[in-house]
Amino acid sequence: MTSPLLVELSRLQFALTAMYHFLFVPLTLGLSVMLAMMETVYVMTGRTIWRDMVKFWGVLFGINFALGVATGITMEFEFGMNWAYYSHYVGDVFGAPLAIEGLMAFFLEATFVGLFFFGWDKLSARGHLAVTWLTALGTNFSALWILVANGWMQNPVGSAFNPDTMRMEVTDFMAVIFNPVAQAKFVHTVSAGYVCGAVFVLGVSAFYMLRGRHIELAKRSFVIAAAFGIASSLSVIVLGDESGYAITDNQKMKLAAMEAMWETEPAPASFTAFGIPSMNDRTTHFGIHIPWVMGIIGTRSIDKEIPGIFELVQKAEGRIRNGLTAYDALEKLKVNHGDAVARASFDATSKDLGHALLLKRYIEDPRLASDDQIKQAAWSTVPEVPAIFFTFRLMVLCAFLLLAVFTISLWHTMRETPAPRWLFGMALFAMPLPWVAAEVGWFVAEFGRQPWIIEGTLPTFLATSELGIPNLLITIFGFTVVYGVLAVIEVRLMLQAIAKGPVLSAEVVPPVARVRLAAAQ
Repeated sequence: MTSPLLVELSRLQFALTAMYHFLFVPLTLGLSVMLAMMETVYVMTGRTIWRDMVKFWGVLFGINFALGVATGITMEFEFGMNWAYYSHYVGDVFGAPLAIEGLMAFFLEATFVGLFFFGWDKLSARGHLAVTWLTALGTNFSALWILVANGWMQNPVGSAFNPDTMRMEVTDFMAVIFNPVAQAKFVHTVSAGYVCGAVFVLGVSAFYMLRGRHIELAKRSFVIAAAFGIASSLSVIVLGDESGYAITDNQKMKLAAMEAMWETEPAPASFTAFGIPSMNDRTTHFGIHIPWVMGIIGTRSIDKEIPGIFELVQKAEGRIRNGLTAYDALEKLKVNHGDAVARASFDATSKDLGHALLLKRYIEDPRLASDDQIKQAAWSTVPEVPAIFFTFRLMVLCAFLLLAVFTISLWHTMRETPAPRWLFGMALFAMPLPWVAAEVGWFVAEFGRQPWIIEGTLPTFLATSELGIPNLLITIFGFTVVYGVLAVIEVRLMLQAIAKGPVLSAEVVPPVARVRLAAAQ
């Protein structure tokens, strides 16, 4: 059996690299769209202040984009390095979205990013605007394929296990692409990126306003960031609710853990506003409940139940016992692929094979497991409830705080009186919030799926490579050092660009705007 320490170190390494990479992704998504919006205003109005804004924020976008690409490449190699059995098991399904993402990122997205930076004097105003919008679209569609792959891990539709090849294989690629979990995750993640971009522009603009520098650029940037931030924050909240609804049918245990719902309540279930969940006592102490709210949010009805953890554990135990039949049939098929009886038995119970594999944590041959081991395996399907419960609420709190910051900022900028200095201070202090929300959101999504690396199909502890623990410790240390250096470089370059500020250009009206001005006169 695989060493538990090896599994935990492999998970730690991937978590560190993934969460570090995700510091750059949201800002890239948000800034790319804001750049396109600003350049659209420039082409329509001919005011070069908007072109200066695009160039200035574009420099910060470029720094962030470069670091995001560099840290993302590492993760591609980690699948083969640390998760070799996972790569073998799901390569037929998982490989296609990642390959498409790689093609889009390195050929489509990178090409347009290059044209964005080096095409100002070589393309017409409309041509460069088209490039900027294509950069934004390319960045967002690149994220789509990553989330299609991740969504399949959460809800493995459009695929089936082939006992002849011992691998998962695609049965319906369109089902993989249009997986409801993947689509919900995509729009929610992209909206979170827009919030990051908006609060970044808002905070840097507030810094200039407090220092009395680049006032004209800062004012316009502050207003557009506040307006874009309100729309993005509302999208995050609404689409986050939709993302939660998507897991109601596919990841019931994650939903129960997020709500620390140990017992199944009569419909509609209440929402736990506060409580202290205990894994040892298997209950939530000092719970404060709001009637009906969770039932309405989770099921969009008042008559459908949301199962609690105890009920889901009982169902998991039944699936483990049923999966043992699939496991036994699979072992017979390994010996004789033509065994028709074993084939029929496997086909009838194959969907529960993954649950039987949970027993491999306790015994080499699951068919020899005792009742106590089966019950223990059933309880292993429960993630760490307190961690999921509190991080989910932290994410929601950050979302509503950011909505308040954007709303207050836009309201003050629309008034005739000058905005107070405390408003800009508030915008500066709010800058870390979207990254906190994004990181804990990914934590809830990925940690809440445990013990599965593929929901209900492959346990995480079976997916690792047979690496030595010293090798993992060395690579974890190496990644930490290298990524720490990259973080220092990123922050220093960003601060230098912000300290230098924008380079203002002469007033030059582009052809499109000249036509509009002439028509107006």
